Amino acid sequence: MSKSHPTNESEASADTEELSEEASDEQTAKKTKGAHSVVTALEKAEVEITFGVQGGAIMPVYDALADSDIHHVSMAHEQGASHAADAYGIVSGKPGVTITTSGPGATNLVTGIADANLDSDPIVSLTGQVPQDMVGNDAFQETNTMGITSPITKANIFATSPDTVGDDVGTALALAAEGRQGPTLVDLPKNVTTSETEVEPSEPTVPEAYQVPPDEADPHSVEAAAETLAAADRPLILSGGGVIKSEASDQLREFAIEYGIPVVTTMPGLGSFPEDNALALEMGGMHGTGYANMALSHCDVLLGIGTRFDDRLTGGIETFAPEAEVIHVDIDPAEISKNIHADYPLIGDAGAVIEQLHAAMPGEPDAEAWRDRTMEWKATYPMGYETPQDEAVKPQFVVEAMDEAAADDAIVTTGVGQHQMWAAQYWTYTEPRTWVSSNGLGTMGYGAPAAVGAKLAAPDTQVIAFEGDGSFLMTSQAIAPAVRENLDITVAILNNSYVGMIRQWQDAFYDERRYESEWDWGPDFATLAEAYGAQGLRAMGYDEIPEVIEEAFAYDGPSVIDFHVDPVADVYPMVPSGGNNAEFALEADHL
Repeated sequence: MSKSHPTNESEASADTEELSEEASDEQTAKKTKGAHSVVTALEKAEVEITFGVQGGAIMPVYDALADSDIHHVSMAHEQGASHAADAYGIVSGKPGVTITTSGPGATNLVTGIADANLDSDPIVSLTGQVPQDMVGNDAFQETNTMGITSPITKANIFATSPDTVGDDVGTALALAAEGRQGPTLVDLPKNVTTSETEVEPSEPTVPEAYQVPPDEADPHSVEAAAETLAAADRPLILSGGGVIKSEASDQLREFAIEYGIPVVTTMPGLGSFPEDNALALEMGGMHGTGYANMALSHCDVLLGIGTRFDDRLTGGIETFAPEAEVIHVDIDPAEISKNIHADYPLIGDAGAVIEQLHAAMPGEPDAEAWRDRTMEWKATYPMGYETPQDEAVKPQFVVEAMDEAAADDAIVTTGVGQHQMWAAQYWTYTEPRTWVSSNGLGTMGYGAPAAVGAKLAAPDTQVIAFEGDGSFLMTSQAIAPAVRENLDITVAILNNSYVGMIRQWQDAFYDERRYESEWDWGPDFATLAEAYGAQGLRAMGYDEIPEVIEEAFAYDGPSVIDFHVDPVADVYPMVPSGGNNAEFALEADHL
């Protein structure tokens, strides 16, 4: 037996120590902070971009984010972050994510979360919170984020441990995108994000208790609905935002064309059916086309897909589609017969149910006379306006001029007010996910920050934001991150020196008393844009419009065009709130 060589013993001892150190290092490396688990959960969900504003209670998450490849966009205001994330979700189909601090960082998100809730948009809000042992003490920047957001989120989660916080984030991401999409939130106490954990977050998944709605509707109900639709004399499809969210636009187009059924869209449904198709009757409702509203009022079978039949669409529910049997397709059972009674409730994914209906249709409806009638309505109630060259520029002309100059697949974002309606009426939408707006909540100031999110979701697609002067003033600071990110977007302000829709309603229903809607001074928006570092342009007359549009579109970066338009132009057609869609007004005297 040979004796061990002393040198070998030393080497063996050194090897043992080295292995021990490596094992120790490996063990240490497994330990991480709750904040890193939050970021890891985002990475596992393949989140590429987040939006937000730094702050005290969320600093640990931001510090962890610095080590990630996720691109974070620092917005100028948390409300802008929520709208940017909302638009990112609409355009990409994936949840938009915000990261903000506690207190005002959370409350400033509330409008954007409520907006996403009404429009069923997928966003996830990660909010900082004071440490758990300080909750309820009225600590600095403490607010009850859970209580505030509970009514306006699909789910909200209060993180309680660094071991589970990553899974909390994964759950929120999964829930936002599953079934009927919507906003979720995770409140992150600072002690949770700063404490150590060795637990790796799981893959994003919905909780076992969450009932995932089936894609397909009851086959017997589908068969009955198909037979009714095929037997209709005056069939009509009402296409809502759910068609776009389920990626069902192609199925809808094929179904409508094969069976020759005219299509009306809701405002969230703009782009779900191409408006350059002869069957398209465009948008219905309060400011919908006359021919869309006439079709809604005279159809005998209405197939509503992915719509919640909101009051701006229906007007008075007792006069909505009064002669029609209603087939209602929706992923959310709660929407069935909530506002309009469904004779044929079909609960399921829009795309899957359209395919079911397609397979079950016994034949094509005998609807040639009905189609001719809709064409007669198009001729009787055309969309249009006059453009006297010695008068102020009509805002509708600006929308059409920009549409003509823009790419066919350009994305339009809007604020809320008259400009939103003109952008809906006079732009021709032919593709889904090209209309990005605040449809349900009606949030002024949505358009500019939404353009930031839309451009980041689709960097190779042209993005144009329509704003009013009042709407733009609410979130104009969104131009700052647009410049910082060098986003090639164009903001078109239809500047009428009024809060225009309020002025229109005051003229119509308040004896023309324009209290606090008429402004005798406003900022120079072109100069304001230049102060932010963007290109600022201005157009005062028709002859200047082509040049400024060309200049804006050619500029590599954000441009803002201040279009001075007719201050008293009104939006028509119009159905007064709660009115009869068949009795739309084409001018003020009709109200």
